[in-house]
Amino acid sequence: MAEMVVSAATSVMGSVIGKLAAMLTEKYKLAKDIERGIRFLHEELSSMDAVLQMLAEKDDDQIDPRAKDWRSKVRELSYDIEDCIDRFMLNHSQGGSKANFVRKAMRKVKTLFKDGGIAEKIRELKSLVSEQSERGKRYYDINQCLLASPQPVLLDPRAPALFQEASDLVGTDAPRAQIIRLLKCEEKQHKVVSIYGIGGQGKTTLAMEVYHKITEAFDCRAFVSVSQTPDMKRLLRDILSQISKSDFDQSQMLETVEQLIRTVIECLKDKRYFILIDDIWSESAWDLVRSALPVNDNGSRIITTTRSKAVANKCCTGIATQMYEAKPLSDEDSQRLFFTRLFFSGDDCHPDLRKVSDDILKKCCGLPLAIISIAGLLANRSKTVEVWSNVLRSIAAAVDKDSPIDKMKRILLLSYFDLPHHLKSCLLYLSVFPEDHSIDCRRLILLWVAEGLIPGQDRESMEQLGRSYLNELINRSLVQPTKVGADGTTVKQCRVHDVILEFIVSKAVEDNFVTIWNGNGFSKNYSSNKIRHLSIQKDISARAEEIAKTIKNAAHIRSINIFGFNSVLVKKHASEFLNSQVLRVLNIESQVVGYNLGHVKSFGQLKYLRAAGHQFIGVTKLPKDIEKLQHVETLDLRGAYLENLPASIMLLQKLVRLFVRDSVHLPDEIRNLQALEELSMINLDIQSEEFIQGLGDLTNLKVLEIDWSCSRKLRDMEGHKKACISTVSRLFRHLRELRMRGSGPDATCSFMASCVPTPPPLQKLLLNTINLNRVGPQISSLVYLSRLHIDVYGEAGKEGINILASLPMLLSLTVNLSNDEDGDSSILYARHAINRQGFQRLVKFNLCCWREAALEFEPGAMPKLQRLKLRLWARCQFKFGEGGLVLGLQNLGLGLKHVAVDVDCWAAVADEVEALEDDIRGAAAMHPNGPTLQVERKHYQGFMAQGCSRRPSDHAMVEA
Repeated sequence: MAEMVVSAATSVMGSVIGKLAAMLTEKYKLAKDIERGIRFLHEELSSMDAVLQMLAEKDDDQIDPRAKDWRSKVRELSYDIEDCIDRFMLNHSQGGSKANFVRKAMRKVKTLFKDGGIAEKIRELKSLVSEQSERGKRYYDINQCLLASPQPVLLDPRAPALFQEASDLVGTDAPRAQIIRLLKCEEKQHKVVSIYGIGGQGKTTLAMEVYHKITEAFDCRAFVSVSQTPDMKRLLRDILSQISKSDFDQSQMLETVEQLIRTVIECLKDKRYFILIDDIWSESAWDLVRSALPVNDNGSRIITTTRSKAVANKCCTGIATQMYEAKPLSDEDSQRLFFTRLFFSGDDCHPDLRKVSDDILKKCCGLPLAIISIAGLLANRSKTVEVWSNVLRSIAAAVDKDSPIDKMKRILLLSYFDLPHHLKSCLLYLSVFPEDHSIDCRRLILLWVAEGLIPGQDRESMEQLGRSYLNELINRSLVQPTKVGADGTTVKQCRVHDVILEFIVSKAVEDNFVTIWNGNGFSKNYSSNKIRHLSIQKDISARAEEIAKTIKNAAHIRSINIFGFNSVLVKKHASEFLNSQVLRVLNIESQVVGYNLGHVKSFGQLKYLRAAGHQFIGVTKLPKDIEKLQHVETLDLRGAYLENLPASIMLLQKLVRLFVRDSVHLPDEIRNLQALEELSMINLDIQSEEFIQGLGDLTNLKVLEIDWSCSRKLRDMEGHKKACISTVSRLFRHLRELRMRGSGPDATCSFMASCVPTPPPLQKLLLNTINLNRVGPQISSLVYLSRLHIDVYGEAGKEGINILASLPMLLSLTVNLSNDEDGDSSILYARHAINRQGFQRLVKFNLCCWREAALEFEPGAMPKLQRLKLRLWARCQFKFGEGGLVLGLQNLGLGLKHVAVDVDCWAAVADEVEALEDDIRGAAAMHPNGPTLQVERKHYQGFMAQGCSRRPSDHAMVEA
């Protein structure tokens, strides 16, 4: 337990020591007495840091209670010192900027500490540091610590995450088959199955297996998590986002739960739906969810999971339902899961380790989460009897005489103790996210960097190190990957299992690392403690005034994360945060109406600002003097409805990432942002020619997303077009990722035709509205491309398919086949054959046909394909005599795991479509790897005209 507490202290201590060293340089020209005070603080804190590092390797019960008190005081003192330094650096920066042309101002900078009362503050901090240094020497003998401290566990910081699906599916075959049988009933009967059991028993994994294995035709499907403190607005919108995009878009304006319930009911009442409701904690929560799911006679299915038998029984009241109790893994399945995480198979385990492993598994009680956690702990240790026996003794001492759930929590504690201190801080930071929150891995790493949890000075290497930290946490099964990139090694989205999150939150709160508002109150009484990291996770509308009073003294807050519907807090009480000159992160993932971001200019140390989603309705402006944010690296304003950005934003010399909506007009001086590496989403049609020319001068730009339709009505339209083509062509030479949306075929072809012959380093490319036959040669030159998303208008003939198939590094491909550029639907039916020569590395393939077309896979096609997603448009009597719309599915490579097929059709051809779906199921069943199959159908009413070529309006473009 001590390691957890010390980890927070060591994290901030390293940051403080680095800043103190920087202040001793010539840049700050300190007065002599101030310099001596800073040097004293640097030396004393360095000594304290050595003790904290050694404490990080000791178990909680090995540390004297007085030492625990000492380390807590050192942690708070470190925060206070860093706050003082940050305020000085901010004042120093502002003082210099106000007197750029006044020679006398230099003398003011030298005495700035004294003028601001800093000299007195340094003397006060020096006294406090001396007191804690003496106390540490009295209460904690460093030499004894050195002798007693065990050798640190050596871990490979670049160890790849173990993404082995088989390990998550061990022992699910028989339970899955039983639940599927329970769901089978009369065709029109409404059915519910409730799975219950203790946390960590694999209920969600089992339910998801059933969800994916049932391949019957449903009008819509959805999977949502309820969690311990349910956010019903978020949950109902989540359901809508999966069952109806148009209803989801309209729901953004609905403010009450009752309005959302009525919308969901209206959407589902006539549909055959299949919905998985995960992690229901209370009967009242189920009552609310259930009220939105209409009972109909269309054969709808519902699966629920819960830890409570009483809740499961409540789910099974009044309609045709069944309860299923999740069972622990058998001894055989426990061994399979354990050995799969440690070896390729159980046969690779040395016989001497078998006996020890059996004893370890007995302590895990057949709980998958406990087994995976222990396997993660052992994964990077020596595979010897001695090492494993030591782990067994630790487990036995921790879990004997406990209940299964308590045993699992103690096993998690052991896994936590085994982490290096730098990983403990990163793990604790995950407590700022709500339960069941899907965490974007890239954003998480940027937050770690902004918070100072990743050591280093070079930003790019720090981000790479952050990725390694995340991989290691995943490798140890403390974080679960939920979305993995096509390369199989880059995790895009992750989550924390609710049992592990409970553990993390308890430790983070105990250490005063985070303050959490979860709907029922703060996670701790903060009447005396200072708030460092604030996370508002639930709606606070009813108690906003009370919360504002609690956090009024916000001078020490380093990060603010706001989730849920918290418009009242953000709009009315943002001024409460103005005292915090040490704020580094402001992350608002909350629905806010009628709010501006004018106050952010007060946060001089801010590094990361995000106004998320599409719900910041009414946010129209940034402060004109936003240049005060001289440390900001990330500005994510995609959720803010801004009209333009102030000219002063071009003075942010450290700005690396700028994300805005495509309606935002940017200042002409874009070339000043030489540190910029990512820019999105820029509508070139509304930007000036000077801006476009300056954009081409950003030589460090790596990621660019633009909207360019080339339809701008200007007097000098030709000059504007030439500037766009020239700029995009120049940037193409060094971009790693380019996304061009809304571009017409003329714009795309003009830009592609002007590309340099030397292969660019481009790895990801998204293009709208291209004629593959016209730009094929340019596409074929992109030899480093790993991900490609294109909208193809006109005929994509054999030559065009071969061009795509020849790209040597391509891992992910999304193709949207539309009509030709003029909307002509003369191409009524076409067959595209994929042979075995191309697509040798392709892992993901998405094909969306907005015209009638057939896809044929020849034997040996796409040998490494794992995921196939098809969306087909059957608008009339298609040519079943020629084999239907999908041929040769069984011919795909042996690695195929998932197949999803959506068929959009008129109701008049429903019978023929049903036959097509049966053919697809039969072909998937014939595939030797037995991939999971999901087939869905959408009906549209109306006249069946042979020439009708319009897409249904609610279709979204398939993403790779």
